[in-house]
Amino acid sequence: MLRKFLPDQFVLLLFGTLVLAWLLPVPLNAVPLAQSISFAGIFFLFFLHGLRLPRHEVARAMMGWQLQGIMLAFTFILMPLLGLGVSTIAAQFLPAALASGLLYAAILPSTVQSAVSYATLGKGNIAASVIGSALSNLSGIFATPLLFALLLGSASGVVIGSDIVIKIITMLLLPFVLGQAVQSWLGQWAARQKKLLTICDRGVILLAVYVAFGAAVSSGSLEVISIASLALLVLFAAVFLGIAFAAAWFAGGILDLPRSDRISLLFTGAHKSIAIGAPMAALLFSPKIAGLMILPTILYHQLQLIASVPLAKRLASTQGDSD
Repeated sequence: MLRKFLPDQFVLLLFGTLVLAWLLPVPLNAVPLAQSISFAGIFFLFFLHGLRLPRHEVARAMMGWQLQGIMLAFTFILMPLLGLGVSTIAAQFLPAALASGLLYAAILPSTVQSAVSYATLGKGNIAASVIGSALSNLSGIFATPLLFALLLGSASGVVIGSDIVIKIITMLLLPFVLGQAVQSWLGQWAARQKKLLTICDRGVILLAVYVAFGAAVSSGSLEVISIASLALLVLFAAVFLGIAFAAAWFAGGILDLPRSDRISLLFTGAHKSIAIGAPMAALLFSPKIAGLMILPTILYHQLQLIASVPLAKRLASTQGDSD
């Protein structure tokens, strides 16, 4: 019965990581070392992304234009605008960092695995979901920091200077390019080691979340979070997710997309990637606020996994019905 509401064990792992970071936070004097280990893991994570994503899918993602353009516009234009509205209202009730974290979640790229999985379950356009989520992640390496600078930079006090740009290129783009470069030699090995590399993927993400959240606990930044504010944050994240799903579905209808394409837009457009969000937060924010900024993304990610299973099944069961 529980698995109906927690369809992916990663939800529990993320929650357990937050609890561990709360109970056993990173000591302040160990934060620099922990960040260095986390950065090394982030480099490896994006190397794996480059190694496992077939070049022909990257090429197809770069060449697609109509549906892919709609997906990108929804992810990096409409979602940030929706997030700006939600975070502005949330700022009246939540600490500033948590409200800003909702907007940070809105400017992240789509997931890859879950967007494709739920589009498949809902009988969507699988090829479009694969290419769209891949292109979203590639674009997000640059689009997310730019959107952050445009929408959040001055308000948060974080400036996207040359040091941040160098970090992003070194920690995200360079390892991805290296992974693509050695794919001819290691690609088949990576395909055979899918389960092991998935564990490595998730381990790095959990490490980044632990370091960010644990450092925030040690610095005292999380003292602004009360039970009431946490409950409100969950509510705002749930409302934002509902708005995102509704906007994606109706946008597909307004654009007169085929039903399968609407389903792909629904999941690719509304889903947000913790795999990009956690590493990117480690690069953009200081340890003092990174944990606060990433918390809304973690909650949104958990909610999207929980909500997507019944939604995808509903879409699949009503395939023959009129939209």
